[in-house]
Order: sequence, then structure tokens, then C-alpha cells
Amino acid sequence: MKALLTKGNEAIVKAAVLAGARAFYGYPITPASEIAEAAALYFPQAGGVFLQAESEVASANMLFGSASAGVRCMSASSGPGISLMQEGLSYLAGAELPCVIADIMRGGPGLGNIAPEQGDYNQIVKGGGHGSYRCLALAPGSVQEMADLTTLAFDLADEYRNPVVLLADGYIGQMMEPVTFSAPRAVPPPPAWAVTGTAATRKNMITSLYLVPDELERHVRHLEAKYMEAERKEVRAECWRTEDADIVLVGYGIMGRVLKAVVELGRARGLALGLLRPITLFPFPTVPIQELSRRAKAFVVVELSTGMLRDDVRLALEGRRPVEFYSRVGGNVPSAEEVLGFLEGKFAACEEEALVHG
Repeated sequence: MKALLTKGNEAIVKAAVLAGARAFYGYPITPASEIAEAAALYFPQAGGVFLQAESEVASANMLFGSASAGVRCMSASSGPGISLMQEGLSYLAGAELPCVIADIMRGGPGLGNIAPEQGDYNQIVKGGGHGSYRCLALAPGSVQEMADLTTLAFDLADEYRNPVVLLADGYIGQMMEPVTFSAPRAVPPPPAWAVTGTAATRKNMITSLYLVPDELERHVRHLEAKYMEAERKEVRAECWRTEDADIVLVGYGIMGRVLKAVVELGRARGLALGLLRPITLFPFPTVPIQELSRRAKAFVVVELSTGMLRDDVRLALEGRRPVEFYSRVGGNVPSAEEVLGFLEGKFAACEEEALVHG
């Protein structure tokens, strides 16, 4: 298909419809409002359903009903709305219901502001709701990836029978870039486990309730096995100019784009920099990070939060290499020159200290 100049938020909706999604339930919130607006336009045109729910709590529960009937369905929000969806996400994961949710992150906590941030990382990547469950989390770094990863999200949701979250900062949601969309797919038929109101599906039971402790334990272990399988099979990351990198920068979303510029500027000044950009935040790219640590001398995490991604990088490295950290919050995005200045100051100081101590 011909490339179309498209806003990131709108790209999600177009890709969802082309992937066979036919139900959207949501409530507008900046900087994600264009997703609901586009869904109101495109889902009915494709023969689907758009419903502006009375709240984000209702949106999550509508996903439960639609997914139970075997319909590819989705919602979208930003931090405060995603917080309200957390109970529903736990129910969806517990009942093994596939769906896709886009979280276009804004500043927080509380009402915060409507500027881009990455402070929803722990809420999405670590679970957010109650119980031992995980959501698969994909982090687009461009408008093209907003489309491509939406398609992937629906496929992963169906394969693992689990909610999948597109986690994008407000910059990626609001920017416009040329996008080549995938060809439209046929709407998939309801899976065998779905409840479609027919006599044949009456026997199907969709629930997250297991009153007998042993039964719940078996169910939780089953969920755990799914997540472990995803960790083996679904890790995705971009490694850029890391072959000879002494210092590996790590960042996702808009920071992945800024850090590419940092790598170029740094190499022009003699710093052997490379970039690892996580595309899946869960499953986390632990193995690619560990492989890079065989050569790299240090890692530097740059993010728009107070160290949530950094903590996972440290866990992945298990003390093998030092992890430095730089961040901006409140909706501030550091420039490439700002990050490079931090790197030059940090590593020049390290070299001087090494000379002093022999």
C-alpha cells in the first residue's frame, strides 16, 4: 500500500481495523484522544462497533465481554485512565482473554500534565493490577511501528490469550510520519473457547474465579508458563551500532530516537557509543543486553521517568557492568546535546579517576 502521512495515534486505529479488530471501547484523554476519535470514524465504516464508555472502568469490562465472544477488540487511554483499568486488566488476564490496549503516556503522578513522559512503565510492565499476571508490552519508536506493533499486538494477544499493551509516550502518539500499512486481513472467526450465544458454545465457561486453592494454583502456574514461553520466543529489540560499542545507551520510545542522534554525535567526538532500544518491554530483552555486556564496558539508561527501565537493565546485567542513568521528567525531553554532555562529563571523570588510581 502507498505510504500515508499519519499521526501516531491514528495509525494505531487504522492498523487495528486492517488486522481484523471490530470493537473499540474507550474514553478520550489527552494525549490519546485521537485514538478514540479515529476509532469512532473507522470502526463503524468497517462494520464494527465504537462505543464511548462512561468511564475507563467500564471500557475494560466491555473488553471482557467482547473478547469473551471472540471479537478482536481494543481500548486506549493515558496514565489516569489506565490506572482505572487495572482491575479489569487483572480480570482479563485471569480469564485468558485476548485484547489490545494502547497507553499513550503523559506526565504524572496524579493529574500531572498532558506532556510526554514514560512514568507508566512499572504499571504496565510489572502488572499494575492484583494477582500474579503479566501483560505483554510493546514499545513503538515511530509512527510506522505504531501501526506494525498494533498488528503484532493482536496476533500475540490471540496466541497467548492475554492482554497486550502498546506503551507509547505522547511524542510518538502525536507526531506525524509516512506509514505503509499492511494489507487488510479477514476478520478471524470466533475461537473454540468463545461464548457466542449459541447452543454449541453454552458449555464454555470464561471466568477468573477458582475457589479451590489447588485449582487456582494450577491456573496461576499455567499463566506463569505462558509468560515464560513468551520470554523465550517473543523478545524484540533494536541493536544499533553496537558491534564495536564500548558504551551502550538504552532507551525506548522517543528516547530511542534521541539516542540515535547521541550515538552519531558521540562517535564524531571519539566516543564508541551504541544503542539498544527495547521493542518488547515484557518480555524484557535480557539476553540481548547480556550478550552486549561481553564487549561493552558500561551501559547508560536514558528515560523519561525516575529509573524504572534502569532497574530492569540492572537486573538483566546482574552486576556484570556499571549502569549509569540520566532522566528528565514532567514532560521534558532531553536533547541529544544534553545527553552527550552528561556522557562526556561522566566518562571523562571516570577516565581521570582510573588514571589517578593507576
